[in-house]
Amino acid sequence: MSEQSPRKVLVTQRFFDAESLAYLQGNGCEVHMADLADGQGDGDLDESQLLALLAGADAWIVGHAWVTAALLEQLPRLKVVARRGVGHERVDVEAVLASGKVVTIAVGGNDASVADHALAMMLALGRRLGESKARMANGDWAISLGRELYGKTVGIIGLGRIGRGVARRVAGFDARVLAYTTCPDWQYGLESGVRHVDLGTLLSESDYVTLHAPLLEDTRFLIDVAALGRMKPTAFLINTARGGLVDDHALLAALLDGGIAGAGLDVFLSETDPHHRATTEALLALPNVVATPHSGASTHEGLQRTNLIAAQCVVAVLNGDTPPAACVIADGRGNFSSEE
Repeated sequence: MSEQSPRKVLVTQRFFDAESLAYLQGNGCEVHMADLADGQGDGDLDESQLLALLAGADAWIVGHAWVTAALLEQLPRLKVVARRGVGHERVDVEAVLASGKVVTIAVGGNDASVADHALAMMLALGRRLGESKARMANGDWAISLGRELYGKTVGIIGLGRIGRGVARRVAGFDARVLAYTTCPDWQYGLESGVRHVDLGTLLSESDYVTLHAPLLEDTRFLIDVAALGRMKPTAFLINTARGGLVDDHALLAALLDGGIAGAGLDVFLSETDPHHRATTEALLALPNVVATPHSGASTHEGLQRTNLIAAQCVVAVLNGDTPPAACVIADGRGNFSSEE
């Protein structure tokens, strides 16, 4: 490698491991870690704070911060934005293309972590683990009857990498697996024993419904009043994907009315819109809700994998190469003539 000045890489995520840090440094990068307060994420930083951190940066490894046109316009040196995750709804893709930059995601890094998390929520809901602990802490050791995952019907909405991971896991419980996806892979279904069905059939026949679809205009509020009304009163809903897939207000009503038996939630509408905070708090107060703070992908192993994928994407772009195609969300280099 020819002599060149260090390329500044800003990391605004916690839990950036030593191996990924060493990879960047070994490829001529000077890594700067954002000093975030306890409990603070990069999604809590405003534009002025981000601009101060990104001054002189060639690359940015980001979590949940909004990547806007206004921000990018003030960062002419920035070449690549690498998401340590797979969602990119907070990135203005058109602005990235117009500015000649590249945005990537860490495809495949956290699939196993999220699939494990979905399964954990199924088991916790069925066996009423959270409810039992709360009662015992209050001196009530009465036994609460739970429900098995064994032999049940699991409906998977969205059959990408994570959805298929869930299918493999629940197969170990002799579960019957139904799947709803806009592009059915019939061969996969035959080989795996997964039955492709329409959404209505999945909702009405499943004992556990788990969401693994992207948040798009046609999937927003996919689970609404009507969808919840089609579910069994003994069924559980699990959402480890995106808050906007579920109408949380309708979900709260269904849980209060006994329309469904419970919910496992790692994501909420209030994450992107604080006006829904009261609904989130009401959901968290229910004994038949198991909740986590959007941590489904947050395992030591999963973060190490996504850190390294993000770092590899950064180095590829800074070296003038192209990251793996599955990781590239937008590459505006062909639409932009750099002054360098």
